[in-house]
Amino acid sequence: MAQQPCPADHDRLLTVLKANVKASGGPANGGFETNEWGAIVARDGTVCAIAFSGPAVDSQWPGSRLIAAEKANTANGLSLAQMALSTANLYAGVQPGGPLFGLQATNPVNQAAAYAGDPKTFGSANDPLVGKPIGGVVVFGGGLALYDGKTIVGALGVSGDSSCADHNVAWRVRAALDLDKVPAGVNPNRKDAIIYDLDPGGKSASGWGHPLCSGTEADIAAELGSGVGGATPK
Repeated sequence: MAQQPCPADHDRLLTVLKANVKASGGPANGGFETNEWGAIVARDGTVCAIAFSGPAVDSQWPGSRLIAAEKANTANGLSLAQMALSTANLYAGVQPGGPLFGLQATNPVNQAAAYAGDPKTFGSANDPLVGKPIGGVVVFGGGLALYDGKTIVGALGVSGDSSCADHNVAWRVRAALDLDKVPAGVNPNRKDAIIYDLDPGGKSASGWGHPLCSGTEADIAAELGSGVGGATPK
């Protein structure tokens, strides 16, 4: 198990994830409205909880199990007690010519952990990733650092829908876990919110921008307070 405390155990993550995904009875998040994977890492970077919202392990994209865990790893690894970066905030900087170009190659996935264990246990309290570092860097929406009001305690990753919808789900889940006491971020008002400020040429005005997705994710983000700028493409 993780050497540091897990911000939320499997059962709590499962309950909250299901309650915030439309396919499992929650509110709309603006994308495909498909089922989702959720993963939490403790502050030491070890995976400590994984769950999925659907009725079976393949009711959500199978590849999103690892993506969710890597999103959590990224948000944890690039956030501090005094400032959070969401995975959505990294998109613009890693593009060719950007100040973070090459970031994705800096923390390779722990392949021995990623592909180990019995697939029948994936997403359960006994998921084989639990207690292991996953590594990986993901640079699109869905990963958020977790804060308990005192300090950073780990991070959450959500995957299984558009990256913009994943961010909205993660925002809802973090709030439901009461781990959204974010001290600061690259947007002064909304901290580590997704920032929709890419121009038609892909340039981000803030340097921390993320592209719009094709659904109503940006409109829902505006309602949630999980996004800055942007609107549903017309």
